[in-house]
Amino acid sequence: MTEKTISELTNQALNQTQFPQALSIAGSDSGGGAGMQADLKTIQERHVFATTVLVAVTAQNTLGVQDAFPLPTKIIDEQFASLDADLAIKACKTGMLADTEHVLDVVKNLKRYDFGPLTVDPVMIAKGGAPLLTHEAIATVRDALLPLATILTPNLPEAEALTGQTIDNDQDMQEAGKRLQALGAKNVIVKGGHEDDPKTASDYVLLEDGHSFWLRGPRVDTHNTHGTGDTLSACITAELAKGASIEEAIRIGKAYVSATIAQGIKVGHGHGPLNHWAVISEGVR
Repeated sequence: MTEKTISELTNQALNQTQFPQALSIAGSDSGGGAGMQADLKTIQERHVFATTVLVAVTAQNTLGVQDAFPLPTKIIDEQFASLDADLAIKACKTGMLADTEHVLDVVKNLKRYDFGPLTVDPVMIAKGGAPLLTHEAIATVRDALLPLATILTPNLPEAEALTGQTIDNDQDMQEAGKRLQALGAKNVIVKGGHEDDPKTASDYVLLEDGHSFWLRGPRVDTHNTHGTGDTLSACITAELAKGASIEEAIRIGKAYVSATIAQGIKVGHGHGPLNHWAVISEGVR
């Protein structure tokens, strides 16, 4: 084999491992608007190669969740091992994890394999109100998964469940951020999409170094917001896989989700999906 051929193969191998790759650990949404499907669409749109560990299968659409089936932990373990054996994953995220058994299994695998910074979207309830995490598993997420989180992205009901406090205003959101960080999450985004403010959507961000800021934007009058949490966390994960800083990834994630809502599409008869083809504003890569 010539020196040139060896060099070409080496460069090819480097290119294969350097191309940004991200991982979604979540449940599927047969309706395509949330869950792993939203993660795949988002990561792809952000020019990152998406990989998956499927934890559960749901039968759902824009009207709600009709059924859910967690997969055997054996096949979940095998998915993790398969990805680790071949791919160079630079960032990962969790979504729907179903129950205590599956949360603990995912935690076990995240400790075993290094897939880069972890974004935890503590999915508990679907947009239509169906539970996607058993009540007993909330404590497991809090005690076992949160300490692994590079970034935690709860909405208000999820933040309330994890902290045990009521959140009614900006001050409460700031306090919740501190409590969640004290539980082990390094960086926290408390999402204010469930607030009563009809004009402004506000998210509170508390970073590991103590720096904090608000991300505020106009609230769009629409029911087509199915999958916002999945999309935000997936976008953040994609940006981290590309080497963005924590703050930069969060700001891009917010800009992208805002665009997917503002540039909406009409699909289904209930809480419709986001427009993952949306173009974000100038100055945001």
